[in-house]
Amino acid sequence: MAKSLLMMMLRTTAKLYEAIMGLQRWLATRSQSESMSKSKHDYVYGCYSTKAGDQITIDRNYISWLRQHPSALTAFNQMINVAKGKQIVVFLDYDGTLSPIVSDPECAFMSDQMREAVRNVSNCFPTAIISGRSREKVYDFVKLDTLYYSGSHGMDTIAPAQKNNSYDINYQQRRFDNQGNEFIVYQPAQDFLPAVKRILNEVTEKTQNIKGVVIEDNRFCLSVHYRHVNNEDYGRLEEEVLLILAKNRGFHMTRGKKVLEIRPSIKWNKGDAVKYLLETLGLNKSSDVFPIYIGDDRTDEDAFKVLRERGGYPIIVSSTPRDTKALHSLRNTSEVQTFLDRLSRWGSNNVTKDHE
Repeated sequence: MAKSLLMMMLRTTAKLYEAIMGLQRWLATRSQSESMSKSKHDYVYGCYSTKAGDQITIDRNYISWLRQHPSALTAFNQMINVAKGKQIVVFLDYDGTLSPIVSDPECAFMSDQMREAVRNVSNCFPTAIISGRSREKVYDFVKLDTLYYSGSHGMDTIAPAQKNNSYDINYQQRRFDNQGNEFIVYQPAQDFLPAVKRILNEVTEKTQNIKGVVIEDNRFCLSVHYRHVNNEDYGRLEEEVLLILAKNRGFHMTRGKKVLEIRPSIKWNKGDAVKYLLETLGLNKSSDVFPIYIGDDRTDEDAFKVLRERGGYPIIVSSTPRDTKALHSLRNTSEVQTFLDRLSRWGSNNVTKDHE
């Protein structure tokens, strides 16, 4: 009898142990699932967060900044309510917006999913990419014929062929695509091309002994990348660039993410490119237009300013607090893609494209 009682107690203990282990496995699976969910969306109780080891720590400075620049994803429905009845026009930066910032500027490829998102948006709304890179290089990255391209910070823009616009016809050239469609290429810095080529040769020569420098020819402006330059060499690099600019009064330098930009000193920037494209689209003076601009760089601030003046929707791509004229934000290129996907889904269900 004692032996029977002992066996019963052992079986009961075994079942209890099995139940406890099952509960622990369930809790572990749930915890892992929640952790993966938080890692995937990086979003905790309506507040964005950063991950430190196995702990989720909330960046309170970012949360405070986010209150002033709320997520364009969480505010999407409010945006649509304002945009209803208006012609949406989409403007996009490239690096840091459609493609992650990479160490080699020649490898800033966009994903196939992002390309599809941009394609779908351009099938619903007039869409343009405005970049500091050359127009041809941006096209080589994007490879879409359903949108407009503006390179060299807006100094080389291909736009619809509208014969009566307010811009200097001396800087506008007629072009035709393979289907015979007419476009206008506007290049307000055309007179600077010989000087740009001369400065390119000079910068190349003066910086050839500074390890890590990458010089990018963007046709109407030059990008001097220093991401791989040693900290102790940066001062010498900047000095060489400034000395060259001192001898070329018609140019000035701006700064981006690990890059020094040499640009012609004309009153023209990404904001002016937005104005030009809106006019050539026949939407310059319309109160029924709703422009959206997404960008991540200092040079995009000029476009943000224009959009604020015109009642548009400027969105900055940033996961850290920063001074900006943008009204809303997205954290990274992944969120940009999600935003574009939502916009194209709404557009395909609610509007008909009419800008061919």
